[in-house]
Amino acid sequence: MAYTVALTVACLVNINKFPKVDISFFDKIFHSITYLVLTLLWFSTFFFNFNYKRSKALLYAAGFSSVFGIIIEVLQGVLTVNRSADIYDVLANSLGVLLAGLFIILKRKTAIKN
Repeated sequence: MAYTVALTVACLVNINKFPKVDISFFDKIFHSITYLVLTLLWFSTFFFNFNYKRSKALLYAAGFSSVFGIIIEVLQGVLTVNRSADIYDVLANSLGVLLAGLFIILKRKTAIKN
């Protein structure tokens, strides 16, 4: 929950005060990693705290993270003057969600084999 709140604030504040990182695609890599972590944290919450089955926890975590990413991009375009909505950010967020899902699935398959 705290990560989600922090991410919301970070996505809606003025970032012009921060130094720019001059690495190609850094912004998209950052989006992917951020949403990978978000999805893993929500999966853990649904799986361990709410005792959902693994598949349901993954579905809820992936769904929540994906919808959250879209809503944040829309809010950036509507509520802020220094940020803008970007479809490529949504795609990068979705990639992070997919990578988290793949990690969870592969981790489960590896655990079953052992």
